[in-house]
Amino acid sequence: MKMLNKYGLIFSFALFCVGAVGQSVYAGDITLKLPKLIDFGAKKCVACKKMEPILEELKKYYSDNFTTKFVDVWKKENIKKAKLYKIQIIPTQIFFDAHGKELWRHVGFISKENILKKWLEFGYKFEIKKSLSIEHKKKNESK
Repeated sequence: MKMLNKYGLIFSFALFCVGAVGQSVYAGDITLKLPKLIDFGAKKCVACKKMEPILEELKKYYSDNFTTKFVDVWKKENIKKAKLYKIQIIPTQIFFDAHGKELWRHVGFISKENILKKWLEFGYKFEIKKSLSIEHKKKNESK
């Protein structure tokens, strides 16, 4: 019986290690090994409000390619994160690789196209998808 417990403990430890290797940690979150874009901003900031639909679109259409997250730095629970990443101006977008290493940061508004171009510059290959909102705008413009 003692041998079974010993092997059970070893097996449990091995499962824990395998699980830990298959995941990366970003800003306190455990996610699959995908690169990540974190947008540090605030709900009441004008430029940040312009980023909101872009971030939602990226989450919707590119969640298989990279993770997109918004952090409201004016919320009490996010002040430490803002200090940790040395955020001084909002919005600030930080691009991370799949291992959590910062690749690049941008301060101010950035378009969806420029975000996608930046991922391509870093060597991440994916098909650039047209969003429904862009297609809908084009149809309405042609009427």
